[in-house]
Amino acid sequence: MTGAFDISPLDAAAILVVLAATLAYLNHRYLGLPQAAGLTAIGAVASMAVVGIDRLLPQSHLGQIIVQFVGGIDFHTTLMDGMLSFLLFAGALHVDWGEMRRGRWAILTLSTFGVLLSALIVGAGFYLVLMLFGLAAPFVWCVVFGALISPTDPVAVMGVLKEADVSPALKAAVAGESLFNDGVGVVLFSIVLTMALGSGPFSAIHAVKLFMLEAGGGALLGLAVGWLAFQAMRSIDDYSIEVMLSLAVVMGGYALSHWLHVSGPVAMAVAGLLIGNHGVTSAMSQTTRDYLLKFWTLIDEILNAVLFLLIGLVVVTIPASPGLLLAGAASIPLALAARTISVLLPMAAMRQVAPLGVAGSATLIWGGLRGGISIALALGLSNVTSRSAVLTATYMVVIFSVIVQGASLKPLLERLTPRAEPSK
Repeated sequence: MTGAFDISPLDAAAILVVLAATLAYLNHRYLGLPQAAGLTAIGAVASMAVVGIDRLLPQSHLGQIIVQFVGGIDFHTTLMDGMLSFLLFAGALHVDWGEMRRGRWAILTLSTFGVLLSALIVGAGFYLVLMLFGLAAPFVWCVVFGALISPTDPVAVMGVLKEADVSPALKAAVAGESLFNDGVGVVLFSIVLTMALGSGPFSAIHAVKLFMLEAGGGALLGLAVGWLAFQAMRSIDDYSIEVMLSLAVVMGGYALSHWLHVSGPVAMAVAGLLIGNHGVTSAMSQTTRDYLLKFWTLIDEILNAVLFLLIGLVVVTIPASPGLLLAGAASIPLALAARTISVLLPMAAMRQVAPLGVAGSATLIWGGLRGGISIALALGLSNVTSRSAVLTATYMVVIFSVIVQGASLKPLLERLTPRAEPSK
């Protein structure tokens, strides 16, 4: 940011934390929405209301302040190179590996074939949607949109699952799929973006090799740093040092993934699963376990609050073009249809080894929330002619996903998976 509204990163962080804390209190006290949906909705409404006031009272400059403040935040860098590593590790800590193993075939299929199928469906559909509204974009850029919007956001998904009363097996399957299809989706996005930009050699074999290197390398790195931390934790009993070791895994492991050109999200998911299961049960005293889990729960809650507030605030930067807004609105049912097909088709083919039933399929479809990762990837696009169309559609799908799907997912889950009455 420049001029009268130029503030330091520390000031920006302070403003966001104060806003997030205030709005989280208001949502908890008066609205009672899931935190992700509540903060996103309040942030979006508040920012648009301020812009409306600015248009009615031009001398106020409130809208200009909001737009410049939000525009001065590098959302892509803030999330992808900062918050994401902490959020994925914190989320993976609470996933039951034993339960996740039971749904491993569904998780593996949906996080690979499912993401690829959804990206192709969304890409083809988005190409037709743009033509319908008199807009144009090369087909490959439509597939770029499909690649960034198809992965479900583990941050949004697990934020809702924590508050829902569902079976551990279903919760582990949904959380596991969102953790790994996120990492796979980022790798797929990188591959398709390379095709769109024509910035490097491309072939099917090259794409497969790149995918295996980034996703497989990320998994191996996560195992390595997680195992080293596990061994160190097992050799001592000091909760402050063991919490610092977990921080070292996240910050050092994610930085190392960039240097090695492997998937940081996959690495953090694997490391979190290892420490959250084997580390918690075999390497920690009860005191350390209590401190570590509460520490990462608090980190998760704070960063979640800031992230979803940012998603709401960033809405003010959407281009106010009727054609783009209509195309973005049409992308919402398109993304839902692609998610439905990419879940039901693989599950029908695997019903003998991965029987999830109606409740499981419905949860995977409606619980396939998109969130900050999709927005961060879209904002990372620069100097391309199709950026406005991709960005607008991404915002529309994410806002609908977080607010509408996020707010309705908990009652849907509880209706589909009723809990037995406790015995007296």
